[in-house]
Order: sequence, then C-alpha cells, then structure tokens
Amino acid sequence: MTTATRPADAYPGSYGTSEGGAVGRVTLQTIADRVGVSRMTVSNAFSRPDQLSAELRATILQAADELGYVGPDPAARSLARGTTGAVGVLLTESVGSAFQDPIAAAFFGSVAQELAPTGLALALLPSVESPDRIPARDIPMDGALVYSCAGDMAPINWLIKRKLPLVFVDQAPIAGASSVLLDDRVGARAAAQHLLDLGHRRIGILTTANDRSTGIAPDPATAGAGYVSRERVEGWMSALGPAGADVTVVHLPDNTEANAEDGARILLDLDDRPTAVLCFSDLIAWTFERVARAQGVRVPEDVSVVGYDDSPIARRAQPALTTVRQDLEAKGRAAATALTRAIARSRGDASVGEGPDAVWVPTTLVVRDSTGPAPA
Repeated sequence: MTTATRPADAYPGSYGTSEGGAVGRVTLQTIADRVGVSRMTVSNAFSRPDQLSAELRATILQAADELGYVGPDPAARSLARGTTGAVGVLLTESVGSAFQDPIAAAFFGSVAQELAPTGLALALLPSVESPDRIPARDIPMDGALVYSCAGDMAPINWLIKRKLPLVFVDQAPIAGASSVLLDDRVGARAAAQHLLDLGHRRIGILTTANDRSTGIAPDPATAGAGYVSRERVEGWMSALGPAGADVTVVHLPDNTEANAEDGARILLDLDDRPTAVLCFSDLIAWTFERVARAQGVRVPEDVSVVGYDDSPIARRAQPALTTVRQDLEAKGRAAATALTRAIARSRGDASVGEGPDAVWVPTTLVVRDSTGPAPA
C-alpha cells in the first residue's frame, strides 16, 4: 500500500475527496482554466460581481467551490482596498466579564444589528496585553468603539496613535472624536427629586468607584470614580444638595452582586439608617432589596429603593424597581451610526458632514413599587 505525499505547493486544508488524495494549490488561474475564462474574470466574480452576468458568476463560484477555493486572501484584499471590513470594540474589562453584564450585552447586540447591513464585523479588543500581542495595536480595523474605559488606559493611546476613527461611549471623548453619551445627570436628578417629593431627606447612595475599596465616601459631592459614576453622582447631588438632604454615599469597587451586598449592609447598619437609597444600577438595587428583606427591613415601607438602567431585573425584582430607563437599542444604533460616519469622514466622504458627532441619549424615570412615602 502506497502513501500519497503532499505536494510542496499544496493548498492548506483538505486533500481531495478520498483519504490520502492530494490537490495542488488552488489559485484564481486554476479556476480560470477550469471555466475557460481569464484570471481577471474570476477575480471580478469575487470582488466586482457587477462586472459579470449572474449566470457566468454562478458558474465561476460553483467551480471555485468544487476546487475548494474560499476566495481571495483577506489580508491581501484589505491591503488592496485600504479597508479591513472590521471595527474594534475596546472594553474596560475582560470580554467574558463584559458580556455577563446584561446592559453591555444588550448594547453590543444593538450595535451588531445596526452594523449588519454594512458588512462590517465587530472585533473585540480586550484591554489585557501580552509581551507579544497588543490587541489595540495589532488587530486590523477601520475604526473603533471605546466603551466605558478609563481615559488613561494604554489601549486607548494605541488607538489614538493609529489615527483611527473613534467613537467614545459612556465616557468623555478625546478632542476630535465622536461620542454617544447617556444623559445621566438628568436621569439621576429626576430619581433624586422623586424621593424628595415623597418626603425623604435621609438618603443613601450606592455607586461604583473602581479605584477604591468598599466604604463610606468622605464627601458625597465628590464621590464616585469613572465617567458614568461621576455623572450620576452629579445628577443626584444637584437635587439633594440644595434640598439639604442628609446624604451617605458608599463606594463599591465594581458593579457586582457581592460588592452590592457589602454596601447594602453598611447602609442598613447605620444608626440613622437612610429612608431611601439611590443605586448605580438595577443589579445593585435588586441586591439591596434582597439584603434588606433578609434583615427584616421592608421595601418601600421602611426604605425606598431606586435603580438605574431599567434592565429586565428591575421588573423581576420584588417589589419591582423604580428606576431610570436608558434606551439601549437607541444607544447601540447611535454608536454604530456615529462610527460608520466617522469612518466615511476619514475617507473624505463629504456627504456625512463635518464631525465629530456628539449624541446624547435621553433617560426616563420609571416609577414602580419600590418607592413610597418616607416613614413617619
């Protein structure tokens, strides 16, 4: 029994239709010879289909499929066209952690849906780097979304150095870059005013500060860390400060259930326990409700609770959460549109107008069962 040897120029992958078979490297010329057309005609079938009749293109593609040819090399095609067909998404944390967050997952789903008709693919850029590979520096892309990252992150600097079209989402943009921002101050202020209107004057706040450990902030007015947290604190305090409310802010290292449990216990164990609590997210508010219930504290009879985002957990909570709604689908569409416009602008397309784009996504207070009048 003889064993077939692989030709030096064999096309990587499958070798014929039977075990041990071998097929030479498939090129455009191989297909051209099979069909009886020129090499350029075969190239047009893949890259300029409008140059061929539908029947001829179908014949060429069928021959290519039979020969195992998948198309021109993507890297070579990108070099020739000056475009990669992909856009990057820089995340503040690991890809896995980001997609466990229902808010981030819903946002990126909307982005992907909006980009689908353009043919652009999403390339996820983890912030973690290695000595040999820096995703923000090395991955080919036509532009990037920077999603809720610290402004001094090294990957952002790589994207800036590459002079890529950028759109900043949920964080302050750099000069010349487009942005899509939630109107957090307005939403937070409406939530705080809602509690004031119910008669609450002793109010707790649970917000994120990823550069600090869990604990009470020394000054409510300067509490929080990170763009979104600071914007929400500013909004809450813009109503609570002038009203003379007694405010206690507890910092949480991250927007997690475990951190929220620790923060909830701090507020619930205070001698002058707040009669209402404003939370950075629905997850934190839901966790606070659960911890309060375990301690025999009733919501909203003893303490009112307000979340943020209007995620599915807000409606499943017991009682259902009063919260600030953000339109994640609208935010995702706006981010995708801003990015495609920024890419077009970088290529000299005057039809998209001068940039950069600055989009503010509105917020809405949704009142449910977790808030009520301040206890007597």
